[in-house]
Amino acid sequence: MRPLLLTLLLLCPTAFAATLTLELPDGKHSLTSEQLLAEPQAQDIEIPADVSYNRTMHYRAVPLAALLKGVKPGDHLQAVALDGFAAELPAAPLLESKGSRAWLAIEEADKPWPRLGDGKPSAGPFYLVWSDPKAAGIGPEQWPFQVASFRLLKPLAERFPAFVPARNAPKSVQDGFAQFQKNCLACHRLNGAGDSQFGPDLNLPHNPTEYFAAGYLKQYIRDPQSLRHWPEARMKGFAAEVISDKELDEIVAYLKHMAGRKVKVGG
Repeated sequence: MRPLLLTLLLLCPTAFAATLTLELPDGKHSLTSEQLLAEPQAQDIEIPADVSYNRTMHYRAVPLAALLKGVKPGDHLQAVALDGFAAELPAAPLLESKGSRAWLAIEEADKPWPRLGDGKPSAGPFYLVWSDPKAAGIGPEQWPFQVASFRLLKPLAERFPAFVPARNAPKSVQDGFAQFQKNCLACHRLNGAGDSQFGPDLNLPHNPTEYFAAGYLKQYIRDPQSLRHWPEARMKGFAAEVISDKELDEIVAYLKHMAGRKVKVGG
């Protein structure tokens, strides 16, 4: 059971003074909503086809690059949400000022955002949104909401070697590993490794390629509700414009490969 304070924060985020934590090369910092709204580069933006709200949204936001002091394009960051969602983010797109541009939207106390659904909170207090996301192929997993912190981390393969396929694995598997990092790792762990506390492990005790009949795993990824109707399910499907058929085949190839590389971290 969640602590009462966290439960209240999730249900009514603007009832508390929201604070964003930044763990960057120049140290650890905390910024309140008020401080972020006072940032000189803060401005009103329009986001058509917002990923979380599925409609045009307007936000008061700061270019994320303005907050990432000392971060370089080759670095790797992680955005951690209040519910345990942990988005892995290469730094280069976050630092761009043209094309696909990352913004930190800030929920204002006197202008609360809509709830994400019945009984759910809003996307606030902080939400990573993108202008022109298609220019750089930005996927929905790169739109974390209810963000609590951004932190600079070592590359994924260095942090979690249990994720890494064999060196001689086919290109489809290596490409699938890249797609797994982009689209799956924000919610799932693998071989007991990973930072997310949101979804189940995809290799332990069983890999989905071991219990889904041929073709059904891809159908499940495309539309989970088409196989098992579960109103409380949190996984959304991935349309072809987000993950192409080729990329979907690569993800399945990676998972099938990792089914033969089970190893429990710390076990």
